[in-house]
Amino acid sequence: MAAEKLAPTERHRFEHDGDLIYEWDQQLEEVNIYIPLPERLPTKLLYCTIKPKHLELGVKGNPPYLNHDLAGAVKTDCSFWTIEDRVMHVTLQKREKGQPWPSAIAGHAPLDPLKTEQEKQRLMLERFQTEHPGFDFSNAEFNGNVPDPSKFLGGMQH
Repeated sequence: MAAEKLAPTERHRFEHDGDLIYEWDQQLEEVNIYIPLPERLPTKLLYCTIKPKHLELGVKGNPPYLNHDLAGAVKTDCSFWTIEDRVMHVTLQKREKGQPWPSAIAGHAPLDPLKTEQEKQRLMLERFQTEHPGFDFSNAEFNGNVPDPSKFLGGMQH
């Protein structure tokens, strides 16, 4: 299906002193954060608090592992977290659908200009795909020119 072709193909990494802190990716409506968990950590001690513009998570009784503002606003009633295969997965529902985020957490290793442009184009194609499910936009490229609609409509007149 064309929509799967437009899904993120890679996760962006945020590291500190050479250690992976988390990975993240984004889609049209959500940002996903993936935090690897230590082997012996009892997962029932973990907590995650998602606020409209802030994320706090950690181990109960300890200072938070992450306690930062998000790079964009989220809908808290549609955002959630799960744990699977020793990875905490935080799904953040974007308040502004289709708006690309430069990073998951404000100030954390924003994407370079090329990656930012690639993300914008991928999200734009994903939006086109959801708005026009009968077409496959997965191989479309942006060149800055406005396309001639008659080429897409087979020369049909309306």
